[in-house]
Amino acid sequence: MNLLDILSPNCIRAPLVSSDKRGVIDELVEVLASAGKVSDASALKQAVWTREQTRTTGIGHGLAIPHGKAVGMSALAMAIGKPAEPMDFEAIDGQPVRLIVLLASPPERTSDHIQALARVSRLMTMEDFRQRIYAASGPDEILELIKSQER
Repeated sequence: MNLLDILSPNCIRAPLVSSDKRGVIDELVEVLASAGKVSDASALKQAVWTREQTRTTGIGHGLAIPHGKAVGMSALAMAIGKPAEPMDFEAIDGQPVRLIVLLASPPERTSDHIQALARVSRLMTMEDFRQRIYAASGPDEILELIKSQER
């Protein structure tokens, strides 16, 4: 799984406008909708929020990976957001979140969905990469960091 296959440059927002969990999820879904990646933004927002309420996707080390499956998705898609300030995402380690990676897929693409989740998780276990992406000043720098890892 190469993240560049599912991430468009216009699907990175840094800084995010929203500063709360629900607002960030809605904002990142709108980013995907504006890029033409999802036809029913409200269905995706509901799917991601429902999943988030089951168990937090704040997985620790400053990262959250909210995700959901919804009809109206033609393919797997990803949006990345960096909050203006680290924010509470009810992460499992109790630490504020510094990067949010939203993954969305059609209901029938479970395998691709899991592979994308695993790839993001693996990238973010690399301390040097994680620190550099948290320090990134904007969307272009975030994209370049991902490109450097996915080549």
